[in-house]
Amino acid sequence: MKVCKFGGSSLANAAQLNKVIDIVLADPARRIVVVSAPGKRHGGDTKVTDLLIKLAQTALNGENTDRAFGEVAERYAEIASELRLGDEIVQRIQDDLRSRLEQCASLRPDEFMDLMKAAGEDNNAKLVAVAFEARGKKARYANPRDTGMILTGSFGDATLDPESYQKLARAFSNFDGLVIYPGFFGYTRDGKVATFPRGGSDITGSILAAAVCADVYENFTDVDSVYPCDPRIVEEVKEGEGIPTMTYREMRELAYAGFGVFNDDAVIPAVRARIPINIRNTNHPSEPGTMIQQSRRVVPGTVVGVASADGFANIVVEKYLMNREVGFGRRLLQVLEDEGISYEHMPSGVDSQCVVVKEQFLPKAREHRIVSLLKSALNPDFVTVERDLTMLMVVGEGMCYTPGMLAKACLALASAGISMSMVNQGSSEVSFMIAIRTADRNAAVRALYKAFFC
Repeated sequence: MKVCKFGGSSLANAAQLNKVIDIVLADPARRIVVVSAPGKRHGGDTKVTDLLIKLAQTALNGENTDRAFGEVAERYAEIASELRLGDEIVQRIQDDLRSRLEQCASLRPDEFMDLMKAAGEDNNAKLVAVAFEARGKKARYANPRDTGMILTGSFGDATLDPESYQKLARAFSNFDGLVIYPGFFGYTRDGKVATFPRGGSDITGSILAAAVCADVYENFTDVDSVYPCDPRIVEEVKEGEGIPTMTYREMRELAYAGFGVFNDDAVIPAVRARIPINIRNTNHPSEPGTMIQQSRRVVPGTVVGVASADGFANIVVEKYLMNREVGFGRRLLQVLEDEGISYEHMPSGVDSQCVVVKEQFLPKAREHRIVSLLKSALNPDFVTVERDLTMLMVVGEGMCYTPGMLAKACLALASAGISMSMVNQGSSEVSFMIAIRTADRNAAVRALYKAFFC
């Protein structure tokens, strides 16, 4: 059995939805279909999720929602009209949207925002189920609440309650025919809608694949395969072949550092259940895509990909004889924990300690407070904060036990006139990370691509 997920670009309009139906009907093993909200129809278009955020914010501001409501409703009506699905499904979607809007006054802003955002996937799943029925295929819309998709944590950044796996497995054991499942959201234990981070439909698909022990999790998007680096930065990468196979570890590292083709959190459920992930293209379904699995044949000295992500800051704490102070690192991290800040990387020197955090968690308004707390707790010689950093991630199982890989990257960056703020080698040796100024990001990615792939 296969679980397959289709992204927003695959469901943006009626023509794309027809492609999705053809793909699913071509393989009887495709039994569970996870859908995103309709994405962009063209370059200047707006995703339905963004329209819903606008609608929710309009309601929270106490403004008239008619126009924003119409923009969302029209997207579904257009698809239904082109597929001749009738007025009933359109009315059903509009009634659902109105019902959600009516809850604005009774919910906290974050709860209401999640309720509205989830409407994109939820209503699209209902529409897609009707579209399959119109093509003569028995299809059933499944609600995450009824099947046991229980989430915990913060609204907008929720995680799965581990007990959900057994509930989902039991729920799907009684299903027959084709199941259309909305991605991106679930329900808290007290019945409120909560969403995963953006791109969370990937996570939903991975969770379902693990719950039902699928043979493969197919993730359909708008690229033929995973490329070694971002084709928007290095256009010539499209001329070569994509990555045919990669390991879970490689994909997790690359997805974390900006590989937008797959949500990094979505790898985890499939990894734990040992479910292969197949990245494929809705527009070219005959292409085999990229298979992500436990292991692959590795050529020593090779790199599978180069990724980059901006939006980082580096907190540098310097103190002479720091290494002799028992508990210094713990006290440093305790300050960040008390302030609700998680860290990404923590390289250190003899008399210095760096903590890399996402810049969004360290706004300028809080920087002075954090620095003051660190000085009070640690009595350091200096505390400085570097902003506007990009993390470059060079990844490949073939780097393990191969000398000179980091030197090759450093030489490439030096030759391009790019200075490094920090270097961190992962303990597994499957990756290393280099921090640079964000202004140098594109030039750095091109230099590393040329060094490792040309």
